[in-house]
Amino acid sequence: MHDCDAPPLDLLITGGAVHDGTGSPAVTTDVGVRAGRIVHVGTVPRTVAAAARRTVDAAGLAVAPGFVDLHSHADFTVLGEAGAEACLRQGVTTLVTGNCGMSPFPARDAGPGTTGPWTALSGFAAAVDAARPGVNIAPMVGHGALRSAVLGDGRRAATEDELARMRGLLAEAAGQGVFGLSTGLIYAPGSFADTAEVVALATEAAAHGLLYATHMRDEGDHVLDALDETLAVGRASGVRVQVSHLKALGPANHGKVLPALERVAAAVREGMDVACDVYPYTASSTRLTSRLPDWAMDGGTAGLLKRLADPETRGRVLADLRDAVGRTFLPEGVIVSQVPAGAYSDRVGQSVADIARDEDVEPAEAVLRVLEAHGGEVMIVNHAMADADVDAVLRYPDTAVASDGWVLTAPGEGHPHPRNLGTFARVLGRYARERGVLGLADAVRRMTSLPASRLPLPGRGTVTVGSVADLVAFDPATVTDNATYDDPWRYATGVRHVFVAGEQALEDGVVTGVRAGRTLLRATR
Repeated sequence: MHDCDAPPLDLLITGGAVHDGTGSPAVTTDVGVRAGRIVHVGTVPRTVAAAARRTVDAAGLAVAPGFVDLHSHADFTVLGEAGAEACLRQGVTTLVTGNCGMSPFPARDAGPGTTGPWTALSGFAAAVDAARPGVNIAPMVGHGALRSAVLGDGRRAATEDELARMRGLLAEAAGQGVFGLSTGLIYAPGSFADTAEVVALATEAAAHGLLYATHMRDEGDHVLDALDETLAVGRASGVRVQVSHLKALGPANHGKVLPALERVAAAVREGMDVACDVYPYTASSTRLTSRLPDWAMDGGTAGLLKRLADPETRGRVLADLRDAVGRTFLPEGVIVSQVPAGAYSDRVGQSVADIARDEDVEPAEAVLRVLEAHGGEVMIVNHAMADADVDAVLRYPDTAVASDGWVLTAPGEGHPHPRNLGTFARVLGRYARERGVLGLADAVRRMTSLPASRLPLPGRGTVTVGSVADLVAFDPATVTDNATYDDPWRYATGVRHVFVAGEQALEDGVVTGVRAGRTLLRATR
């Protein structure tokens, strides 16, 4: 007896062009779901269809696995924005968090009764599940969090004892179900670690079967050196490597993604497990402090503010920042996107060059003034990449699509990067339908089976019998991103239906209020 002839289907999606997530051509057919799992892919008999508890007509739509965002920072926003409407409207059903070395665990124990940051994954996972998220959260642990928990924010090498303690915290996180270890070697305190420290932690990650995802030490003048370090870590540790948001910042570095991709491909031919991801925009978004010299961030933002209060040390910071102007620091392209309340709150959406002109100072000085006025807590959108580079990375067969976003609901505060609300729809609309950089089936693969395989996420990323029924139905003729740099608070359109574990979270483009997401944990040995 065929499984779809068993108890009635909970959900039947009929007549859609089913993309199974592998990159194979779409097949117009039906998908049957029972108890949150796909139980049938193929034409369903009339009697079975008639008995289905819920039927969704997907004629004219593409049906695909729910999209997996391999690089998200939603762990810092999900408790306040658990509905995740920005994700659902793009067809995203799973967010991989803990990227760029940043995760809300493990943290130093702040005492009983604290609600976060958390000393361990278990506390964070419990908080997420209690918030009833609209999408799934698949956590990684950040090297920066490990380092801060053990060493604080100081700019020094770890002792053998401290490294052993970091490895112990990593092993604990692995035992509780994290999917990977991430580094943010461009950010303090991760930037203070030498390669040997990273290799030691990557070796621990490999021993537990974790993925190693890295925001490399440099994405500008020394991007190829940074990639060489990344590949050396992979070779020395045996860990599986994910190069996060591969890019080349600054006009002098445009085109360097081509030799970078060649080096990645060569490493794969050697037998390494290494891949990358990308967001489909020519601007990044990060902290303004990332433009500063590494040494200036010793001791975190508190250390920076002390240095800026000292005229001599402030002059050194200014000189180092001035040297980057025109290369990786383009004042016209550095846009203030979010600041705490203060002197420059009305400058959100304006560039560093605008501020410098209005105050009749050089751009480097304007940067320091903004940082001083807001306690070092300033977010920016940084226009510094080339369209041709984005295309090249996206075309590489082992590149997954990822947002690097954190905003889950609109509208919100500030002037964020449009990738938060548009990444996946932008690839489907602009890069697949309009420009043909990717075929539609391949674009779907880069959002589904490819990112799911990197963790891995068993049972997700493909439309196959037995898989979890995280599913999306979108109109390939109209799906598009609407968020822009000037007007970022606009949801994507063209995604019609989204199901999370078989529960309908988006119906005819409208959020239903059903929140069936949860924290996903890696099966541990």
